[in-house]
Amino acid sequence: MADILLYRPHFVAFIILFLLGIYIMVVCLNLVKKLIGMYIMQTSIMLFFITLAVKEDSTIPIILPSVTALAPEAYANPLPHVLMLTAIVVGVSTLGVSLAMVIALYREYNTLEEDQILEKMK
Repeated sequence: MADILLYRPHFVAFIILFLLGIYIMVVCLNLVKKLIGMYIMQTSIMLFFITLAVKEDSTIPIILPSVTALAPEAYANPLPHVLMLTAIVVGVSTLGVSLAMVIALYREYNTLEEDQILEKMK
């Protein structure tokens, strides 16, 4: 445990961000605040996976004619970064659709508080 805290403090920061996002989603009744919590949680997961993919002293995975070929271990793996780029696109589109739904709910019920919306739905 001490090894993680000393040598990888960014992991602790990502865990704190993840827990903060979950806390906001559970405790807050405002729908926009819930979406902000969801986005914080998604961002912490993306940052976690990107930092897991980092290799020290690695190079880009492009073989140039002027450079002699290196061992496969010397190249960085681009797949985790590409997957997280896809996750960013999905997260932004999910947030956009969710905000459109929140706007529709506000127009219908004139509030963004979850308990008031549920009460008006009865």
